[in-house]
Amino acid sequence: MAKINFPDSPNDGDTFDDFVYNDTDSVWDWNVLPGTTTASDLLGEGESIVFSVEYLVVAGGGGGGFEGGGGGGAGGYRCSVSGESSGGGSSAETPLLIGNGTYAVTIGAGGAAKTSASAGNDGNDSVFSTITSDGGGRGGGISAGGAGGSGGGGSANFSGGSATTSQGSNGGAGLDTAYPVGGGGGGASAAGQNATNSDGKDGGAGETSSITGSAVARAGGGGGGGDHRGGHPAGVGGVGGGGDGDDGGGSSAENGTANTGGGGGGVGNSGVSSGAGGSGIVVIKYPASKNLAVGAGLTSSTTTSGSYKITQFTAGSDDITFS
Repeated sequence: MAKINFPDSPNDGDTFDDFVYNDTDSVWDWNVLPGTTTASDLLGEGESIVFSVEYLVVAGGGGGGFEGGGGGGAGGYRCSVSGESSGGGSSAETPLLIGNGTYAVTIGAGGAAKTSASAGNDGNDSVFSTITSDGGGRGGGISAGGAGGSGGGGSANFSGGSATTSQGSNGGAGLDTAYPVGGGGGGASAAGQNATNSDGKDGGAGETSSITGSAVARAGGGGGGGDHRGGHPAGVGGVGGGGDGDDGGGSSAENGTANTGGGGGGVGNSGVSSGAGGSGIVVIKYPASKNLAVGAGLTSSTTTSGSYKITQFTAGSDDITFS
């Protein structure tokens, strides 16, 4: 868009180019001239009107650890829907003001599961334009939990991972009694529980958004794994995976739920596999008058609600273009 240098110290009603000065609000408004019906008629070739886009951007959750494994941390949670919360108990962010043009979208994959004694894998970032949510931190495996959107739970006597500010919560600490026990992974709205005995501990709770028109909980932390003696309840983590607290039977921890960014559950050293983190999601809400072209590398769906369109991106990475 071409730069326009407005006159200094204008008075109410002064006109310049296609604008008129509004002294009440101290702004230059569009001056709708005879035969001009909308602001878009005043724009030159290649110029565009700025419009508002609400968003929910959730990253992939971290994978749970193996051997008294900590739960994976939830993927970072960023939300601009009025009246809702962003991650870590913060207020909703400001919607993006953008114009016609091309913007990047990436859906972060969850961190992979582990089948031998080690820490889990970090989740991957999700992106919409200038908004990036950090992947969830890995759950510890006789180690500290990883840092991320929400931190992974620690294992044995190691601490939980730290969270990204305004995206999530810290992971819970592990404990070494006779055997290592994992702390819960952090969730979007609450920290993972610290291990206090031989039970796997719960992951932190997620957040709920109604940007799609229905209330959906996302970004819960994975539950921690219990010690290898068996007979202990699994951790629970919102929409994160439950840890395997009763691994004496050789079972696996639960995965985080797909498209929620939930953390994967941790597992004790007699288990088969820790839980993988759930993949992330990007949801945008924009004026129904706008057209949106989606690149072939993205999986998406669009609905219309009143004067808005709502597009959900559930996998992939590519550009989108507004016109």
